[in-house]
Amino acid sequence: MQVWVDADACPGEIKELLYRAAKRRKVKVTLVANQQMYTPKSEFIDNIVVQSGMNEADRRIVELVEPGDLVVTADIPLAADVVAKGGQALNPRGELYTDNNVGERLVVRNMLDELRGGGQITGGPPNFNAKDKQAFANQLDRWLTKAGG
Repeated sequence: MQVWVDADACPGEIKELLYRAAKRRKVKVTLVANQQMYTPKSEFIDNIVVQSGMNEADRRIVELVEPGDLVVTADIPLAADVVAKGGQALNPRGELYTDNNVGERLVVRNMLDELRGGGQITGGPPNFNAKDKQAFANQLDRWLTKAGG
């Protein structure tokens, strides 16, 4: 059981929560990014640097993820790939992607992407806030408890 983090776009507050959980629950957390990231010294925290380029970190995560692992990402196509390999994905805002919901989320994401591309929708999601952080922490705790970490 391991937690993988799509780290380039992951909020710092979420990374801090993950660092604390790794040490407290003794679960391996690995950040994957296209640049070196600060991580506290711990046998449970690691990072992997991939080459720069579109979706390089995503590809590496999909390569490494095992059934039962958790991937922290806001990238729905990556979440879908992780779920297809038997893992679960957790959005930094606290939404857990599973077999039951990731297909629908991917369809909605693709539709919104088309609308944005056509200029019919502008702007992005609301700013990350304390409610999002709490929802993430609650889902992470549930996952860790269920996984035995």
